[in-house]
Amino acid sequence: MENTQKRVGVVGGVRIPFCRNNTAYAEVGNFGLSVKVLGALVERYGLHGVELGEVALGAVIKHAADWNLAREALLSSGLAPTTPGITTARACGTSLDNAIIVANKIAAGQIEAGIAAGSDTTSDVPIVYGRRLRKRLLAMNRARTPLDKLKVALHGFSLRELKPAFPGVAEPRTNKSMGDHCELMAKEWHISREAQDQLALDSHRKLAAAYESGFFDDLVVPFRGLKRDGFLRPDSTLEKLASLKPAFDKRSGQGTLTAGNSTGLSDGSAAVLLASDDWAAQRGLKIQAYLRDAEVAAVDFVHGEGLLMAPTIAVPRLLARNGLTLQDFDYYEIHEAFAAQVLCTLRAWESAEYCKNRLGLDAPLGSIDPARLNVHGSSLAVGHPFAATGARLIATLAKLLEQKGSGRGLISICTAGGMGVTAILERP
Repeated sequence: MENTQKRVGVVGGVRIPFCRNNTAYAEVGNFGLSVKVLGALVERYGLHGVELGEVALGAVIKHAADWNLAREALLSSGLAPTTPGITTARACGTSLDNAIIVANKIAAGQIEAGIAAGSDTTSDVPIVYGRRLRKRLLAMNRARTPLDKLKVALHGFSLRELKPAFPGVAEPRTNKSMGDHCELMAKEWHISREAQDQLALDSHRKLAAAYESGFFDDLVVPFRGLKRDGFLRPDSTLEKLASLKPAFDKRSGQGTLTAGNSTGLSDGSAAVLLASDDWAAQRGLKIQAYLRDAEVAAVDFVHGEGLLMAPTIAVPRLLARNGLTLQDFDYYEIHEAFAAQVLCTLRAWESAEYCKNRLGLDAPLGSIDPARLNVHGSSLAVGHPFAATGARLIATLAKLLEQKGSGRGLISICTAGGMGVTAILERP
């Protein structure tokens, strides 16, 4: 059969400033965040009234009423109402996964263009009734008469049933938070507190420099009085970071993860426009870069593997399939869930033992040039609204490649549940 696969272009992306929860976006919610970023993308690329093949948009922390979030948000975005939408979630990899979904449809010739996006709020979280009260209310709903409903309501009732249930912050199978898991990884790979703080400081300094240079002028759309990310601390120092207490392992005296070298709870949204060459040309739009390939992997964190180590598995598969080495990239956009997670990943690729025993390689993948890593800062300084980070990384990397004129970039995201989502962007 003739290969009819099309190239998938990244036309560009936008995002709103990311901010700390319970601040500027506290009253907005996922719907408002999503409408804002989709509307900004529509405005940027002249998509008013345009029918796209797909809008894939997701959120990790969302209300039950947000079950059709993508479709509802696009109906308020300015796109043609005949544009379909799909609501997704793969934890922190959600919007990168959405780009993979849209890209695969474009490559297969099913659609010509689509949007990949993600939004998350940790301010407007779903707080629900506990299981016992939910069962009682459902039983009352099934009861036929008012008297029967009253009997169900009162039988065995306890005030403890009124205690609300909040969104879980721990892995259900280990009852450990992501930070707890990352502390274990840091100890296993002997990642020092000083190295983590230095990576965090570098992230803030690089992000501040990028804003000053104007890099984000057409990527970040002001919203609710914010023009820059609310986490950015350009005046931070190693001394300030060193003064912070451990955030997770507080008892052993050996905890190294702090509020300064870990991402904070965030609100925000981001979106990217993907298209075939023909579609972009017909609309007079330029392609910044091409999405060459992607890979998703998972680890058995329940039985001892590091929760956030799945990208170490996904990347070598991606490299092998494309005949590349780890050094064949001009830029590396590695999501900074925690500074320790990034450093564990890099150390694993440098480890001959890990690469042989876990990855089945004859030699270690090797080191990367630190000057090419997260060159304009990343999640530690920007913030990390879970579902929005992937689209942010795509938009940043695509613009970097466009500015360079040619080259190749690697995106790597770790996620809850022990998964990793990775992708290659290139500009021939």
